[in-house]
Amino acid sequence: MSRIVIAVLAGVLAAFGVPGAWQSVAVASSSPVLNWTKQAPATSPPGLFAEPMAYDAATGTVVLFSGQARTGTWTWNGTTWTRHFPKTSPYARLEQSVAYDAATGTVVLFGGNNNGRSVLSDTWTWDGSTWTKQAPATRPPPRLEASMAYDAATGTVVLFGGGGRRGPLGDTWTWDGSTWTKQAPATSPPPRFGASMAYDAATGTVVLFGGHNIGHALGDTWTWDGSTWTKQTPATSPIIRDGASMAYDAATSNVVLFGGNNAGRSVLGDTWTWDGATWTKQAPATSPPARELASMAYDAATGNVVLFGGDNFEPLTFNDTWTWG
Repeated sequence: MSRIVIAVLAGVLAAFGVPGAWQSVAVASSSPVLNWTKQAPATSPPGLFAEPMAYDAATGTVVLFSGQARTGTWTWNGTTWTRHFPKTSPYARLEQSVAYDAATGTVVLFGGNNNGRSVLSDTWTWDGSTWTKQAPATRPPPRLEASMAYDAATGTVVLFGGGGRRGPLGDTWTWDGSTWTKQAPATSPPPRFGASMAYDAATGTVVLFGGHNIGHALGDTWTWDGSTWTKQTPATSPIIRDGASMAYDAATSNVVLFGGNNAGRSVLGDTWTWDGATWTKQAPATSPPARELASMAYDAATGNVVLFGGDNFEPLTFNDTWTWG
């Protein structure tokens, strides 16, 4: 069985949370040589940052929505980017939260920053052709740069923290496809915004790393098991940062983290992987230039992690596409 086929099967199983099935697929794979590869798509979105994206398993494409300069909705098919013109779309924004909801087969978008005019708390879903504004009975308060991921173990989208109107938040919410529910975990990470988060199918937990609390960046690792948060104590860990990009790589059963902002001192260009117990710094032969707030998602159709855009403390905003795998 080829590594690409293995990666595709693992990605699909991970996306839909098939218990234990991913393990039999992963065992068949030999250890791959991992590296970043710069892609040369025929078309690309303009330079963007703080515009998260998600893999849409229903269409087999990566979806990116950008409100910067009314850029709109784009999809990545493994080769190139395509701009879409749906009848309805979310309002212009950046720093929103995005995740694919495998239970409903839609991409979920929440909140963000209305290009400096206001902080938002609306919920939208993408069904592969258009966006629909949802009207949940309850919803989180307005926020930007919140962390969000689909928890396949519980079949819900998990949202944590973000920057509210009065500062960093530390609350946990779940989306069940129709409404938001505020959770009351026994323990929680301290309030923060700009933290990186992804579902780790190998352990069945959501992993959260770093972020920023006013005055200082963070470098702690937490996991969500569906009811509470647990602080991890890995032997090694990335340095403090916020605005890093993170995704679960089903081909290797590791969470991948790239770049970020080192407490305002510099942007970073390092690659780390999380195996469920510790972080390992990778040494790829090639890497994207250092950046923060890049978009990243695992593309199950190709078995690669895809990274797009980001910024280098401005004015340099990237519009390049890279794949890890």
